[in-house]
Amino acid sequence: LVEEGRIGLTKRGKYTKVENTSYTGVYESTKRGFGFVTVEGMDDDIFIPESATGGAFHGDTVRVAVTKQHAGKKRMEGKVIQIVERGIKELVGTYQDNRTFGFVVPDNAKISCDVFVPSDKSMGAMTGHKVVVKITNYGTATRNPEGEVTEIIGHINDPGTDIMSIVRAYDLPVEFPEDVMTSLKNIPSEVDEKDKNGRVDLRNLKTVTIDGEDAKDLDDAITLVKNDDNGKVTYRLGVHIADVSHYVTEKSALDKEAYKRGTSVYLVDRVIPMLPHKLSNGICSLNQGEDRLALSCIMDIDSNGSITGHRIAETVINVDRRMTYTSVNKIVTDRDEDERAAYADFVSMFEDMDELASILREKRRKRGSIDFDFPETKIILDDNGNPVEVKPYERNKATRIIEDFMLAANETVAEDYFWQEMPFLYRSHENPDPEKIQRLATFINNFGYSIHKNSDE
Repeated sequence: LVEEGRIGLTKRGKYTKVENTSYTGVYESTKRGFGFVTVEGMDDDIFIPESATGGAFHGDTVRVAVTKQHAGKKRMEGKVIQIVERGIKELVGTYQDNRTFGFVVPDNAKISCDVFVPSDKSMGAMTGHKVVVKITNYGTATRNPEGEVTEIIGHINDPGTDIMSIVRAYDLPVEFPEDVMTSLKNIPSEVDEKDKNGRVDLRNLKTVTIDGEDAKDLDDAITLVKNDDNGKVTYRLGVHIADVSHYVTEKSALDKEAYKRGTSVYLVDRVIPMLPHKLSNGICSLNQGEDRLALSCIMDIDSNGSITGHRIAETVINVDRRMTYTSVNKIVTDRDEDERAAYADFVSMFEDMDELASILREKRRKRGSIDFDFPETKIILDDNGNPVEVKPYERNKATRIIEDFMLAANETVAEDYFWQEMPFLYRSHENPDPEKIQRLATFINNFGYSIHKNSDE
């Protein structure tokens, strides 16, 4: 009865009604036929044998009865007793024609079965076409799911088809709704004079943005003033972020659409923005020579890297130069004469930035910070959208300057709101599992290293 999911088994080994030992969660299938159910609030997922999936499809919300409790390091085991809601209504895959019928091989590697498509439901798709297929029947343990083609994206050899397949597979919203586009009519192309009232005017400060060559939306800018008072060196660092909230007001059409999207999505050949281009590349982009509204964190830093004072304010800024990582690195690392001559008025500030960034980085190193220098890559496409080169993203002094300054601003803002005891969202990193730390200590000890940790950590 337990194996059939008709009664449940408690942790103490007692038999009970199934509802007392059942959970509701999301089913995740595997290529090998078995799966797992993730239940919110539970540390471990529940293992579902191939014979106990109950017809569940990857992504379904299901009710599962526990048939075996934890045994040492083994997970709980269960049986799907009810499909609460289907998670995937349609999927993207490659169509294969088989004369009298066809089938779609899903792009999602976790879906282990092909989808059968009757010939009259194929929309004329040919072998090799990337298609969107709507599932009309989820099948059984012995029969594949069935569906109908609703869209032909293109042939797998056509440029751009692979990218559009990703867009459709994740249901990424490319176009903005009509109400969002209508609301843009009320947003100016230039900062209105009345919007500057009550803000701290920082337009007199030498201000730069430092980004990649192909960046279109510039959302952060830097100012730095170094003071030397009889050998006592101090720095005033300003990190300025575009004040998007001034234009994207709470519960507006723009706000709701941005909330729905969550983030901009960066693909190989395009960006699907969270906000329309009029904002992301226009009034909310810190473009050179344009007055812009910003939120600024201005920090006073001593020669040891300690932040001795700060101010957080709504400001007006005007960027003097739009710099690139490559150009700034040529100035501070390569000391390129042509580059230094081109930006002669800014060279000393970039050198001060490099100096301060090194101080801040050393201070973090002493307190135990780890520099995760993971390699990143960039894919270069030709005019037809075909990949021709894979290049590493170069992490140099210029990129580290921005990293160090952003970390300083983030910590300063977080600490400010902490001491004010105001509601605030933090990026919280929990203390590591003591058992995992012990295993790591044992492993690295073989290489001659040791870990010293506090007793309360």
